[in-house]
Amino acid sequence: MEYEAIIGLEVHTQLLTETKIFCGCSTKFGAEPNSQTCPVCLGMPGVLPVLNKKVVEFAVLLGLATNCQIRRSNRFARKNYFYPDLPKGYQISQFEEPICENGYLEIETEQGKKRIGLIRIHMEEDAGKSVHDESYVEANETLIDLNRCGVPLLEIVSAPDIRSPQEAHAYLTQLRQLVRYLGISDGNMEEGSFRCDANISVRPVGQQKFGTRTELKNMNSFAHVQKALEYEIERQTELLKDGKSVEQQTLLWDADKNIAQPMRGKEESHDYRYFPEPDLVPVHIDVAWFDKIKQSLPELPQEKFERFLNQYQLPEYDVRLLTENREVADYFEKVAALFDDFKMISNWMLGEIARVLNEQKISINQLPLKPDKLADLLQAIRKKVVSTSAAKKVFDFLLSNDLSVEQAIEKLGLKQISDESEIEQFVERVIAQHPAEVESFKAGKTKVIGFLVGQVMKLSRGKANPQLVNQLLQKKLKA
Repeated sequence: MEYEAIIGLEVHTQLLTETKIFCGCSTKFGAEPNSQTCPVCLGMPGVLPVLNKKVVEFAVLLGLATNCQIRRSNRFARKNYFYPDLPKGYQISQFEEPICENGYLEIETEQGKKRIGLIRIHMEEDAGKSVHDESYVEANETLIDLNRCGVPLLEIVSAPDIRSPQEAHAYLTQLRQLVRYLGISDGNMEEGSFRCDANISVRPVGQQKFGTRTELKNMNSFAHVQKALEYEIERQTELLKDGKSVEQQTLLWDADKNIAQPMRGKEESHDYRYFPEPDLVPVHIDVAWFDKIKQSLPELPQEKFERFLNQYQLPEYDVRLLTENREVADYFEKVAALFDDFKMISNWMLGEIARVLNEQKISINQLPLKPDKLADLLQAIRKKVVSTSAAKKVFDFLLSNDLSVEQAIEKLGLKQISDESEIEQFVERVIAQHPAEVESFKAGKTKVIGFLVGQVMKLSRGKANPQLVNQLLQKKLKA
């Protein structure tokens, strides 16, 4: 019997607000444990939460970008559970009246585009962090850092429309790209600002009824999500093939052992005893506020991808990489406004610039070389002021020196020689120094021309115009 997987994902993305959702504490990552707390986020008696307006705006932006229905009047709820890193004994979330519902996200699969439904997107506060694994924590000891308490989150709940780990990976990639494009989250899984839980069940192909589902937690990279899903699908399939049943439970993914281990029985919504949050009034988004948020919606990834294809006439591969990140796309367009060889810009961005970003582990916004300087450097290549190989040396030099392109070329002594009489002298010296190669060329072994060009370039310390060198060599050798 053939089996198929039914997967639904719950993603929590931390929002890029300066302060928490219900108080003025900082949301900055990496602060001293328990240093970014106050009576409100610690749940002290008598305190009252005050909603951060920016959180609502970010939620609406994501809802609009994912084709959701926006509930203009929505309400917070209390989700009651007891855990050491939840000091209030409840979490302020949304339940019956979430801010966004019934949307979808399109992903690319081998069979083409596929629409993944979104059941809901809702606002909530984060809990604290239980610390087990750091070097300063003793065995059988858990420390609690409450800095994360009250940090604003959006929870994005997909419909059970995903059928494979590969589709799950594509969905998460698309969703993270979207929150980054919108500027509402940095999507950093390592810092916990983009977290994913998965609900998985397996059923015989053709059966309409869902199987018993389990929940997978503790997956802190896309690769871990894919591996964990593959493991759990195989585990459930083997149980069913052996005539056994799947137990409804929550599992923790152990990335070191590549196994999922039981954590607890799977909760249902009634286990949390939701009820409307009594300390917060319902949220009402009036028409003027809604329209203002809608007008701030930027160009979305797919729209930008299609525009780049049409406007810049670049290969699809280049456009895919250039539009993957909004800041990279913006950098390209700033250069393109000053220099009109779009393929040349793309080659440099996907070559030299990508190399520097990877080596230095920085974003393009941190790159010392601003778009106008890259445009100047490419213009210098086009005008044959500097060769392409020499331009790469100028590029590296400009990363740590605040000079103009012209000044850098002069300082490095890399100005290209395009004077025909000067290059002719180099050519004649090389011909005189390599009689055997000259004879080979004349005997029909024309590939030797590459060696002779290289010798001229070496003699000119890379400054001779290579096209002119080639032309003059051909002319002299055929004479």
